[in-house]
Amino acid sequence: MTMSPTWYLRRLSRMGPREVGGRAADAARRRQWRAAPPHSPAVTGARFTVALPAGALDAVAPDAAKRLLAEADRLMVGQAEFFGVVRDDLVDPDWWYDPKTGRRAPDGYAFDVPYRSEDTVGDIKQIWEPSRHQYLTVLAAAYAVSGDERYAERVAAHLESWWAANPPLRGVHWVSGIELGIRLLSWVWVRRLLDGWRGAPALFEENPVAVEQIWHHQRWLAAFPSRGSSANNHVIAEAAGQFAAACAFDWFPSSPRWRGDALRSLDRNLRANTYLSGLNRELASEYHGLVLELGLAALAEADAAGVEVPATVRLVLLRMTDALAAVVDDRLRPPRQGDADDGHGLVVDGAGTDRWGSLLATGAAVFGRLDWWPGVPGTDVRTPLLTALIRPYTAAPKRPARRPVHFPDAGMTILRGPDGIWCRLDGGPHGFLSIAAHAHADALSVEVRQDGVDVLADPGTFCYHGQPEWRRYFRSTLGHNTLELDGVDSSVSGGPFLWTRHARTRVLVADTSDPKVSRWSAEHDGYRPAVHRRRVELASVGRELRIVDEVRGPHGQVRLAFHLGPAVTAELTGDRATLTWDRDGERRSAVLDLPDSLTWRAHRGESDPPLGWYSPGFGRKEPATTLIGTGPGADDDTRRFTTVLTFS
Repeated sequence: MTMSPTWYLRRLSRMGPREVGGRAADAARRRQWRAAPPHSPAVTGARFTVALPAGALDAVAPDAAKRLLAEADRLMVGQAEFFGVVRDDLVDPDWWYDPKTGRRAPDGYAFDVPYRSEDTVGDIKQIWEPSRHQYLTVLAAAYAVSGDERYAERVAAHLESWWAANPPLRGVHWVSGIELGIRLLSWVWVRRLLDGWRGAPALFEENPVAVEQIWHHQRWLAAFPSRGSSANNHVIAEAAGQFAAACAFDWFPSSPRWRGDALRSLDRNLRANTYLSGLNRELASEYHGLVLELGLAALAEADAAGVEVPATVRLVLLRMTDALAAVVDDRLRPPRQGDADDGHGLVVDGAGTDRWGSLLATGAAVFGRLDWWPGVPGTDVRTPLLTALIRPYTAAPKRPARRPVHFPDAGMTILRGPDGIWCRLDGGPHGFLSIAAHAHADALSVEVRQDGVDVLADPGTFCYHGQPEWRRYFRSTLGHNTLELDGVDSSVSGGPFLWTRHARTRVLVADTSDPKVSRWSAEHDGYRPAVHRRRVELASVGRELRIVDEVRGPHGQVRLAFHLGPAVTAELTGDRATLTWDRDGERRSAVLDLPDSLTWRAHRGESDPPLGWYSPGFGRKEPATTLIGTGPGADDDTRRFTTVLTFS
């Protein structure tokens, strides 16, 4: 996917003067570095002084260690999976190869590589992901818990291979700041986890190639920070990686300045990226997890190195953790809102470890668990390692006395009913910053689960680059459980990570005071002059969810979509769908009574155009049933469509 001149004009229109000036300076610096690249200073006597405290590894639970070692053994034979693509070539990886398309990224000056062009480079996510080196932190953790030097030797071989294949400013791995930031964080933890291995100093602080790479990564991040309309999760990753490296690899004349600048950026952007309620402003649940992981990892480096951080850093991370505890369902699954690309900040666990349970376990250890928090049944490796470094939080800020239901600033409401019924309602802003890069056109969408099973599902993300028709579908209005008018999205897209007009949404009612019925209502202006208003009631008695859609003002064709989870089978007869699924060996069912004024049809696994899909993770999709009701436009002031979901 290459960007047209029109896209560049649209993108420019979403920038302010300060951002335009900063980007112009970036372009000039890239030209300067092509002619005269910066040179790293000579370093002598470097030492690594922020190892894990004695006894930290003893706190790793046996089952978590077992999962870790099983994953490490798979990696040792070269097996891994990235975004649905299974690989068996990681014993000796080609760092520029994309196994999905079979293409290999071209060599050259980093800023000349057309990384958005799948035809030239391949799937850039497939190339970048192994080079975040998070699988190397898994191998290093396996060495730390087992003492088996095979793991450490493989880590060393792969780092030396990567450094040789990717000299500073050459090739595709020197293009994106988030990649450099996460890679630096991985290197810090690799060095920490290999600290007991006799070869660790020779691999890092005594290795001129490693020292040069670490310096150039930090110099790059200092020169090209994400800015303005792009200052979302990317800037958090850049600041966290820069700060971690400047704390742990404090070997350069610029280290104090880099450390101070990165900490100020981290503090400022954590606050900017987070609502006061604790939810991430991108309104993309997986990025909430990514930012929280990065923030906790940076905090661990600060406390390990004795660097004082602003009180607001801990406060924001506390609020984020409380918000996560508030929105997860009974199986600790967060909402499937907005973009998700399976990105992690720090990985030291094996497959099968619950990411969200791990974050809540860490939050409980650092900040203290509130009575209303859900229990965390599993164990993980990361929590005891992080909490061995992070000081317990001793301040006493005001925290929610009861589990929050409504987050006014984020426009998110979570209704809960009997038997694990969980319902997310979207009445919030379209997205974060002027481009809302990771937003979907999902105004007033509803997501419903029972006991962790998607019943009315958010279909997910699937892809970013290379498949524009699928990118459009998964973030479209029709790709969500909401109402589409006139065949267009409620917000206007200007490109795969750009929205040029944002629907404005407001919540009118969010009332859970009645124990028998919870009520919610919101509206948006994305189809002005028409207004879409939606009312939802969740009745505990009868286990009934009632959705009433109103369209006020003149409008064209109506399409109302309900996407079912992949585990749900539907039998559609007229305007009634009987839904069935299995959970833990038990047969479950529900009835979906649909508006009889619309003509209903079931779609499943269609590709031209895409319709009837569910993406369980980035790069993966599977058929699922989507019910679409279609009706003509009208000049009436108000039309109503009532849908009732009854669990049996």
